[in-house]
Amino acid sequence: MKQIFISSACIKAETIRESVTTLAAAGFNNIELSGGTKFYSKYKRDLLRLQDKYELNFLVHNYFPPPRIPFVLNLASLNNDIHKQSIEHCIRAIKLSKLLGSKKYGIHAGFLIDIRLTEIGEKIKLKKIFDRKRALSRFVDGFNKLNDIANDDVTLYIENNVFSHTNKKTYKSINPFLFTDFEGYLELADQINFKPLIDLAHLKVSCNSLKKEFINQVKELLSRSDYIHLSSNDGLHDTNKSLINDYQLIEIIKNFSLTKKYITLEIYENLDTIKKNYEHLKTME
Repeated sequence: MKQIFISSACIKAETIRESVTTLAAAGFNNIELSGGTKFYSKYKRDLLRLQDKYELNFLVHNYFPPPRIPFVLNLASLNNDIHKQSIEHCIRAIKLSKLLGSKKYGIHAGFLIDIRLTEIGEKIKLKKIFDRKRALSRFVDGFNKLNDIANDDVTLYIENNVFSHTNKKTYKSINPFLFTDFEGYLELADQINFKPLIDLAHLKVSCNSLKKEFINQVKELLSRSDYIHLSSNDGLHDTNKSLINDYQLIEIIKNFSLTKKYITLEIYENLDTIKKNYEHLKTME
């Protein structure tokens, strides 16, 4: 049986308490804690209280918990400060996962550039690309360190990045992100043993930018994963739209068994739309 989670990022709020309360009150018991809220000192207390009150299951994802000082998480960074901050953030996330009884923690694959906060989800300005071998080594070393800390309590996943149409125009033939497609997965898998978190919306955009066959990429990657992020977009940018009317993506998903998979809906629309997507997904095997 599949487990369907809703991303806390679907609810725009100042604090994680507000996001989780809104989702829990709407009847969602499986919630993935993600970015988009601000740090405050009592967030752990609030999550534990809400977990007890509503009998919630949590997953912790990438940029959660919110850091005191915002930054762009990048385990592949050659900037020592950013790399150190990224490691420390992920350690906090792993410890929070253990506290909440969460068994999976997904981290985005690294970047070959350092991205500004204002560029997240937007056009990234042209920057000097890191030496790929050194950046990959940084990412691998950091992941292995985190894996040791997670031990057998939390399974670490690496999520595929998105290479948008806009960023392709800026960087032309150079892809400044690790793991955006199956070949990127193999590059990492050659050096570390990990499970992939497959964001199908990211993959759809990246396949268009890289001129890869989406269905073949889905086949290769979903067969290796039990953890999926779902939303829809126009194939050019990751816009976190409703899945229901994306008939092509739904037909592709139907070709793969969702049994025993963890699925997170990342749909940044109103609660009614989120509920409709949730109910529709429940009917799919």
